[in-house]
Amino acid sequence: MSFKIVHFRKDCIGCNSCVNIAPHSWTMDGKEGKSMLVGAKKKRDVYVGEVFDCDLEANQRAAEACPMRIIQINKGPQK
Repeated sequence: MSFKIVHFRKDCIGCNSCVNIAPHSWTMDGKEGKSMLVGAKKKRDVYVGEVFDCDLEANQRAAEACPMRIIQINKGPQK
């Protein structure tokens, strides 16, 4: 089962907490100094991707740890 994750990247301050907590889903962009959701696609001003059951808990912790609150997870299953 997969879950939709939305990243408001433009507001990222590059604190690296998401990368430290969920390294399979997040990486840092060395050019801009902002985090990137692995495999996400840009839709307007946000990046949208998906995470699977095995990575959900780590990404929920990453969302909670983000000081800017720019990571949102739709906890309902995606089709």
